[in-house]
Amino acid sequence: MREHGFLGKGIEAHKARVGILFTLPWILGLLIFYAYPLLSSVYYSFTSYSILNPGEFVGLANYEELANDTVFIKSVTNTLIFTVMSVPVNILLGIVIALLLNTHILGKGIYRTIFFIPTLVPVVATATVWKWILNSNYGLLNSILGIFGISPIPWLASAQWSKISLVIIAAWGIGQAIVVNLSGLQDISREYYEAADIDGANAFQKARRITLPLLTPVIFYNVVMGMINAFQIFTLPYTLTRGEGNPTHSLTFYVMYLYNNAFGYMKMGYASAMAWILFMIILLMTLLVFRSSKKWVHYQ
Repeated sequence: MREHGFLGKGIEAHKARVGILFTLPWILGLLIFYAYPLLSSVYYSFTSYSILNPGEFVGLANYEELANDTVFIKSVTNTLIFTVMSVPVNILLGIVIALLLNTHILGKGIYRTIFFIPTLVPVVATATVWKWILNSNYGLLNSILGIFGISPIPWLASAQWSKISLVIIAAWGIGQAIVVNLSGLQDISREYYEAADIDGANAFQKARRITLPLLTPVIFYNVVMGMINAFQIFTLPYTLTRGEGNPTHSLTFYVMYLYNNAFGYMKMGYASAMAWILFMIILLMTLLVFRSSKKWVHYQ
């Protein structure tokens, strides 16, 4: 029994060593490329560090400078406005299109593929195409509007229309949200609808009392993910404006300004402070959504 116990212990120890050996590359990658940059950025946010020199400890100077930085405040405002505009639009469109695709229509699979294809296109390619479509002078959209006698709209050059332009582009790529909504719709038991039919409920009543309440877990997921993605929007506006935005800074978003400070102005300490403020904003907004979910999210 002792030999068996000793042998068993030896085998378990050997398995543990082999397991650690196989996971060591991932552990090292996590520590070197994630944990170390994350922890070092906390320190750098309190320094004047740049890529060219180690910098000096400056305490809360970076955070105090951010409070008086008008472009920073503008980037925060732009990001919040875009989030408030785009997330509800994408959620609503995703639900409506998913409901339509969940019906018994001819060629349903083809329509689902068409709506999902835009999510497979790289963001840079999407921005390049839409930059031509929304061009004020020779863009496709203004050409179509001109047929109906509507004057050209400065989509990306105007503070009034620039964010609406981004919302339109973002709505074009909601295929993933549609697929998630479709999965949620198909997960709702048919027994609820059969019981509603027996009670004489119409389509509107079934949608209001059954479909939407039981779809709220999926809506909750899409709200959280959409909000996080909206706060971190970078590639789309950066490709459209080359990181500069228009003269009014209406397309200068938070992560764009963070990137410009880090790699354009070489103010890595300043950018690190911005990164941690962004982390706290996203964390706070996510916690608020999770807290509110107790009142409106219903599970089967």
